[in-house]
Amino acid sequence: MQRRHLLKALSLVAVSTAFFTSAGAHADGKVVKVGTIGGPDAQIWQVVQKVAKRDGLDVKIVEFNDYVQPNAALDAGDLDANSFQHQPYLDSQIKQRGYKLVNAGLTYISPLGVYSKKLKSLKDLPEGARIAVPNDPSNENRALLLLQSQGVIKLKAGAGTNGSNATPLDVAGNPKKIKLVELDAAQLPRTLADVDAAAINTNFALAAGLQPGKDAIALEDVHSPYANLIAVRAKDKDQPWVKKLVAAYQSEDVRQFLKTEFKGSMVPSF
Repeated sequence: MQRRHLLKALSLVAVSTAFFTSAGAHADGKVVKVGTIGGPDAQIWQVVQKVAKRDGLDVKIVEFNDYVQPNAALDAGDLDANSFQHQPYLDSQIKQRGYKLVNAGLTYISPLGVYSKKLKSLKDLPEGARIAVPNDPSNENRALLLLQSQGVIKLKAGAGTNGSNATPLDVAGNPKKIKLVELDAAQLPRTLADVDAAAINTNFALAAGLQPGKDAIALEDVHSPYANLIAVRAKDKDQPWVKKLVAAYQSEDVRQFLKTEFKGSMVPSF
């Protein structure tokens, strides 16, 4: 009788130990699903994946081919994090769709730059100079904020940073009376012979044989609002795995990979 009770007690201990060991292993060995866009972002996350593994974090990369699904999947709980967007885009998605997502840490910026075939510096702009800027709201806003940061123009208070995009109508100060020429972003590299300068997105600059780190006469700051980020659900932002994930991205391994692989087209923002 006593033997039977002893065996039963030992069995319960064994089951309990197995349960807690299993639960503990799951907690410590969480598989973090990160959504990103295929191409360079996926390449970067393969490096992050290796760094995270060294810290005991298992990262699974989930690739998407559009900019809508990653936030929807994260908000629904199908992902643990995503990495493909900047703060203004995340803010617009939260406003439109009610997502409860937050910025967990910055990654890199593909800097919008000012390029010129006529000038070595924006300080050399002649009076009445023509500067071409993208005509889509988001990138025009970036261009105007960049020109303001360089002292070329001054925008009305709050313009471009208060949740709405600045336009040429928001220019309050223009000491050199420059003329802003609004054009399709993809066409801007081809206009360099016809204008004094042009504000060009990195992808279009690269396609035209321009190197941001070498050829631009002005670049967005690495801590610009348009730096990309890692997003997580608001309820998860203080979880230990989030800190590990961000630390893995913001590691020296990733910094060096960005610098050597992308040569100024994707600049670390950490």
